[in-house]
Amino acid sequence: MPEILQYAFMQRAIIAGIIIGFLCPLIGIFIVLRRMSLIGDSLSHVALSGVVTGILLKTSPLIMTLIFSITAALGIEKLRKSYEKYAELAISIIMSAGMAIAVILISLVKSINIDLFGYLFGNITTVLPQDLWIIIGLGIIVISSIFLIYKELFYMSFDEEAASLAGIPIKAINIYFVILIAITITLSMRIVGILLISSLMILPVASSLQIGKSFKEVTFLSIIFAQISVILGIIVSYYFELASGGTIVLISVIILLSVFAFKSIRKLKNRHSYH
Repeated sequence: MPEILQYAFMQRAIIAGIIIGFLCPLIGIFIVLRRMSLIGDSLSHVALSGVVTGILLKTSPLIMTLIFSITAALGIEKLRKSYEKYAELAISIIMSAGMAIAVILISLVKSINIDLFGYLFGNITTVLPQDLWIIIGLGIIVISSIFLIYKELFYMSFDEEAASLAGIPIKAINIYFVILIAITITLSMRIVGILLISSLMILPVASSLQIGKSFKEVTFLSIIFAQISVILGIIVSYYFELASGGTIVLISVIILLSVFAFKSIRKLKNRHSYH
């Protein structure tokens, strides 16, 4: 471990990874509770359009992705109101549009030598110094925002209608929340990769829901599982020269399977103790 910290790009990758390890589960737990698991996939498709646009315009892909993702997030929230009985349609519409635009833009830059694989599946060497400062700054804003509206999001996740009657500004918080999702996806793409970000939002939460006994405990365990996945994934991907995103997500899957195995073993022990 110490020798890899001698490299500046690994230092940046680990710092960015730790921040992402907080962001993804904190956002992910509310995405899961609100049955919005597909929103990550939808916005990640749009994020790809932002990356390619940034390359075409010879500007920062991170900034362009942020603009595209936030615009798409606001579009989803607007469409959700238009299709109240079929809210999942909004996510599918934006996903389809985002992928279509991405494919067209990629065909325009096919003659340019770019590392699209790194953007799609994560590459720890692509975290530049200026990117790290953006990740730190916006990461602090997202984490602070979640803690500020934590109670409101919790209430809305279980009963949005009752939350509205209680005086919670549902519309404003919904818009702000989808913007936070868009920011999280943008910040995570360097480490996890555009196509795998959604998995890091969902898998640690899925693992913690199996063994957490309260909402706070589930949140805490989600962060622990995400941190293990990200940091271990970055280290393994460095030593074995693997795509960081795939490695991180695979470790998340192993953790989930381990949790299932742990629960099964505990059930068997309880049955034997009972008999």
